[in-house]
Amino acid sequence: MKRITIKDIAKAADVSVTTVSFVLNKKGESKGISGEVIEKVFKVSEEMKFKPNMIASSLRTGKTRSIGLIVEDISNPFFSDLARIIEKQAAELNYRVFYCSTEGDDKRAEDLVQSLLQANVDGFIVTPTEKMREVIEYLIKLKCPVVLADSYFEDQEVCHVVLDNEEGAQTAVEYLLEKGFTKIAFVTNYSQLIQMSLRKQGYSKTLQIAGLYDESRILDMDYHLSEAKRIETISKFLMHKPEIDAVLFGANYLLLAGLQSFRNLGLKIPMDKAVISFDDHDSFRLHSPPITVLAQPIEEIGKMAVGLLMEQMVSRKDFVTVKEKKKGNLIIRESV
Repeated sequence: MKRITIKDIAKAADVSVTTVSFVLNKKGESKGISGEVIEKVFKVSEEMKFKPNMIASSLRTGKTRSIGLIVEDISNPFFSDLARIIEKQAAELNYRVFYCSTEGDDKRAEDLVQSLLQANVDGFIVTPTEKMREVIEYLIKLKCPVVLADSYFEDQEVCHVVLDNEEGAQTAVEYLLEKGFTKIAFVTNYSQLIQMSLRKQGYSKTLQIAGLYDESRILDMDYHLSEAKRIETISKFLMHKPEIDAVLFGANYLLLAGLQSFRNLGLKIPMDKAVISFDDHDSFRLHSPPITVLAQPIEEIGKMAVGLLMEQMVSRKDFVTVKEKKKGNLIIRESV
């Protein structure tokens, strides 16, 4: 199938190639081209399904109208939903998105950034893992537009849009307290990621205020544990703390391991223990009973991340770093 060029458009519209170029690059009016001709060129290009040559355009302008999106694991429903929203929002602005997954591999993260820089992407949206601090610092030094989503590093001056994690944990724990649960556990992992420490902080503060805080009810696991090891660790924790009547899980992948632990121990939800998890998951809606979650406002986060990136790309010198926290949504189901 023959690729349509601006020469084909010019011939069909009976105008010069230069005129077509000015019109399609939105310079028609400034070049004194009549509204009638502008409308005609756009109509013909639409009828002929013309698609601009992005490579030629990037050579001319230095812009590729593309965004590098780096997430930890694109198979995780949270990251795939976020990617879908970012891609849709970018497409509306005539930008393409290149997806990449680090799979928690820090060397891979560095290689992906280098590959995307070589592809001349115009900016980055990153959901950073705990050891990506240096990679983000590198992009900042290059003065490359970058926005972090889901997590960030406290001492870096970089735009981010994230869940208000402390408030989210507070909301989840307060709901459990309202329902009469007093021996509430928290299953999390220790890492350099700020969102996990803020979730623990929200959990701890809320129970301290209620006079019910017990540090021994916090299970803090190594972030890099295998799934089998997570299941084993959660099982041992629950066996040693039989008085626990409710569990807040700090992430959906932790609850997925927790559900297997519950099954191994013969524990029923919510009869034996109530359950709430951060971040939704398709299986949580289908589980019997369906799991109550503190869901992230993924659409708000995705749209704002794209908006902040566009602002940086347009006004790099005058841009003010924006650090935004979004309120989560407690979706009440039947696990409490």
